[in-house]
Amino acid sequence: MRFGTLTDRYVAKLIATPLIGTLVIAAMLLTLDKMLRLFDFVVSEGGPVSVVWRMLANLIPEYMSLGIPIGLMLGCLLAFRKLALSSELDVFRAVGLSYGRLLRVPYYYAIGLALLNLAIVGFIQPYSRYAYEGLRFELRSGALGASIKVGEFTRLGKRMTIRVETSRDGGRELSGIFVMTETSEGKSLAVTAEHGQFLATDDPDTIILRLRNGVLVHDAPRFKEPRVLQFVGHDLPIDLPKMEAFRQRGGRDLEMTMPELAIVAHKAGTSEKLRSELRAEFHFRLVEVATMLLLPMLALALAIPPKRSSSALGVFLSIVMIVTQHKINEYAASVAALGRVEPIIALWIPFLAFAALVWWMYRTIAHVPGGQPIGALERGADKAVKTVVRWVKFRRKEAN
Repeated sequence: MRFGTLTDRYVAKLIATPLIGTLVIAAMLLTLDKMLRLFDFVVSEGGPVSVVWRMLANLIPEYMSLGIPIGLMLGCLLAFRKLALSSELDVFRAVGLSYGRLLRVPYYYAIGLALLNLAIVGFIQPYSRYAYEGLRFELRSGALGASIKVGEFTRLGKRMTIRVETSRDGGRELSGIFVMTETSEGKSLAVTAEHGQFLATDDPDTIILRLRNGVLVHDAPRFKEPRVLQFVGHDLPIDLPKMEAFRQRGGRDLEMTMPELAIVAHKAGTSEKLRSELRAEFHFRLVEVATMLLLPMLALALAIPPKRSSSALGVFLSIVMIVTQHKINEYAASVAALGRVEPIIALWIPFLAFAALVWWMYRTIAHVPGGQPIGALERGADKAVKTVVRWVKFRRKEAN
């Protein structure tokens, strides 16, 4: 049969709905969780709220790389589960469609999404992560407008302190201003003013603080007593603190593309510690993508409940298995990064074990008559549920 038959299109449609829904829900949950923390961070640093959306946009590739495997898994599993519960799967089998033939469309999805995920983790995510860290740096350094915080003493450079009581009109109109400056020769200048505003100058490293209605106190070691001056208007030049330049991309292995990881890891001057970290990250990304090619078979094995049963144990077990596999990969990568185990052994041996388990489960459901790879778990879960129900009914009778 060629691709594009009514059966193929029907299965593709069944997979697409839960796949897209899972991706959207996962992205929303991860984004909302991170959004609250980013708002707290940006507000504490005094930066503009608009930067939160830019930071979240740079996190989307990372969230997509986590959500795509889960979406593929649930999309295939829920599609086959619907076919099994409605007995449509029995009809397909009766007309000669094998499980292998029915897996053709899921594998089109798996291959396409695996290539997409490879592009994300291998090339897109390193750049987006670097952009995210750059925004964090600019917030901390003040380059995004996170400068003077209302009601707090703020250091501008090493020898100037400023405090502002209130700020209006986007920081252009200030009230209740205190400024204190000192020089290396022991001279000091203390200024208080009712109002003020910052003005730009031709020098990008200097701004003017134009003060109105205030008092200036000037002191120096050679003065017998400080000089006090009341003013209606006074311009105070302020040298902006120099901002450090943000580091170049690639300072961390998560910011390197996969070709860069391979190239740097095989350079002659690369230290053994760094080499282990880069190789561990490289193989971790490959294993995560390769795992996606096992998910259609795993979904099929977990989607079909025993006859006369509508248990959803397979749905729960699928999430547990894919999350556990991801955590095992993370742990193996961390051990390999320390140089204790060869990255190929640490990451690919667990993958092969997982692949063997998935193949056994698929073979049991597809080629063993009456085979049910999670039949024992289904029966155990059914007994446990019945035991709990009986216990609840017994407790209610005792209470009455």
